Amino acid sequence: MAGPRDRGHPGLDVEATLAEIEKLQTDRVYRDATGRYAIEGVRNFVQAVECGMELTALLVSDKLLKAPIARKLMRRARRAGVPTAKVTPEQFRRVARAQRASGIAAIARQHWTELPQASPGAGLCWIALEAVRAPGNLGSLIRSSEAVGGAGFILLGQAVDPFDPVVVRAAMGALFGQALVRSSRAELAHWAARHRCRIVGASPDGPRPFHRASYPRRTVLMLGEERRGLTPQQRALCHDLVSIPMTGLADSLNLGVAGSLLLYEVFRCRMGGRN
Repeated sequence: MAGPRDRGHPGLDVEATLAEIEKLQTDRVYRDATGRYAIEGVRNFVQAVECGMELTALLVSDKLLKAPIARKLMRRARRAGVPTAKVTPEQFRRVARAQRASGIAAIARQHWTELPQASPGAGLCWIALEAVRAPGNLGSLIRSSEAVGGAGFILLGQAVDPFDPVVVRAAMGALFGQALVRSSRAELAHWAARHRCRIVGASPDGPRPFHRASYPRRTVLMLGEERRGLTPQQRALCHDLVSIPMTGLADSLNLGVAGSLLLYEVFRCRMGGRN
């Protein structure tokens, strides 16, 4: 059993690493201040390594970690100099949030792109958000964006945290392939005007059904918070408003579903050569 310090990497304190991961999982202020976040699980770890995320520490339980690919990439990361703490299954379960403890967790650097460096024509399109009520919905939307080749997310203001552990877990590795931009509304307006981007907002009162709208090569999809929808300030940024037709009793869709429908419509249009 490992002692207070990991024998394979003497400079890494096991208890301190466990405490660090717990704090990154529960304290958004700390995540923002340090620019780090916690990753857990085989799929997330493998995707993070394959996408070139910067890992600053690994937490490994040899008895729990069974996946050969994860063990191989863990050894590669250790050889590359990533500090690694070997822990018992009991110690690992202190920070495990998945129903079944995987035996692999990591601390990673948050990856951000400055808006001036964001390519307006990258990927399928961009998504702009100002607020999200349910982090799991954001994780699902990130998965959809990555699936269709979306460029990433432009987050207006400070409210949305893409490194919330619920988001990271729900994204199932897709987070690492998406660009993340923090911007003000004025900065987004200037960037969109400069690059001739079209901002298309989704709203129940949009005059055009989403499947009859045009989505140029440089498109930003603007999505509102689940209950309130687009704010007046967000609406003012939009060049078009589209709606998603509904005939049942429901008067709205959650963010993950609504955003995914729009993403796949843009994808369908591009594949069919309409835009």
